[in-house]
Amino acid sequence: MNTSSATHAFSINPTNGETLARWPWATSADVDRALQQADAGYRQWRSVPVSDRAECLRALGTALRNRGEEMAQTITREMGKPIAQARAEVAKSANLCDWYAEHGPAMLNTEPTPLADAVIEYRPLGPVLAVMPWNFPLWQVLRGAVPIVLAGNSYLLKHAPNVLGAAQLIEQIFVDAGFPQGVFAQLNATNDGVSQMIADPRIAAVTVTGSLRAGAAIGAQAGAALKKCVLELGGSDPFIVLNDADLDLAVKAAVTGRYQNTGQVCAAAKRFIVEAGIADEFSRRFVAATAALKMGAPDDEENYLGPMARYDLRDELHQQVQATLAEGATLLLGGEKLAGAGNYYPATVLANVTPAMTAFRQELFGPVAAITVATDADHALALANDSDFGLSATVFTANTQTAERFARQLECGGVFINGYSASDARVAFGGVKKSGFGRELSHFGLHEFCNVQTVWKDRV
Repeated sequence: MNTSSATHAFSINPTNGETLARWPWATSADVDRALQQADAGYRQWRSVPVSDRAECLRALGTALRNRGEEMAQTITREMGKPIAQARAEVAKSANLCDWYAEHGPAMLNTEPTPLADAVIEYRPLGPVLAVMPWNFPLWQVLRGAVPIVLAGNSYLLKHAPNVLGAAQLIEQIFVDAGFPQGVFAQLNATNDGVSQMIADPRIAAVTVTGSLRAGAAIGAQAGAALKKCVLELGGSDPFIVLNDADLDLAVKAAVTGRYQNTGQVCAAAKRFIVEAGIADEFSRRFVAATAALKMGAPDDEENYLGPMARYDLRDELHQQVQATLAEGATLLLGGEKLAGAGNYYPATVLANVTPAMTAFRQELFGPVAAITVATDADHALALANDSDFGLSATVFTANTQTAERFARQLECGGVFINGYSASDARVAFGGVKKSGFGRELSHFGLHEFCNVQTVWKDRV
């Protein structure tokens, strides 16, 4: 079934294809009203003391925990995330609120400069338009919204059309927490509606997490309107395993790093680059551990893998697998769409993947791993950097100096040594190359949407 029509977006249960809800697209008048409210909300909110904004974030964390099971069930129902992982997403998001409430205000304090008569102030920019994806329907929104509103901006969300139930629930949780009207709102906008908002002078900046196509289109419009833009556009992250790695640890991290959220993670391990001396043993253990993962209904806590979020995404992933096999790769596990209802695709492992193949060059946004053999450590590093993407990278080695050298030379926003990639409120997250630009989380994410204002005093 189609996920949208000319008049509505549809939320479709990925386990059985049933329509959960129909959501009318926002009209041009709806967009204008939303912009009016976001602008009015910003003008009120920017004058609220930072300490009071932080208290609202504390209340947001509490409100989210109070409705945590409702949120987790909504996420699972709309996009198929296994329920245990959905609950973990809720808990992580609530902790994010707590952390920024505790530590964020100090990041907005006046800063001295080398000049005795000048200081730096962090001022809000205005309403921020956020175009967000479906794979982490709560975390992706809050990791940007929390620092954005703490800084004194308002936040207008255009969420993915298949998770609008989650979007509405997030909006209600902000109301529960006591945020004024217009500080946070969501709108089911079309592409034309997004263009209308970007062009409107009331929108001060734009943040996007999504596909290359969406990021390029929205980034171009934001650039034409001379507006700040932060883009996080996915990746094809290398997971490097060198000959001296602890294989037990590496395999465990590789399975989690590739298959959490049914492989639908921007910063997931996707290209497994393994040094020749341990390639066969790593592949054997990795396939065995992957085959042991349970797939099934996402509301069953025993299942680690659920359905993919949309049928078209499953079809696209399968086409990438088939293209890679036709190009000469070897299928070690999976590789066939499962019969019956639901967007299920089995955990799949491809071997003998070369840089010329589809699975190496394109992002695999689903439960598929591609293994490439490197002749030595330097070859592994070169293979890792041979990508248009640069979000994160993992390296497993027992040699500290090698690990540090790789961290210096890997072309990506985050390097993980002897562990799989993750995000945390306390450290910056983002990428380079076609993975985007700008940073989320930590003080970097807070300052991205601030006017960093120099204030001179008594300079005559």
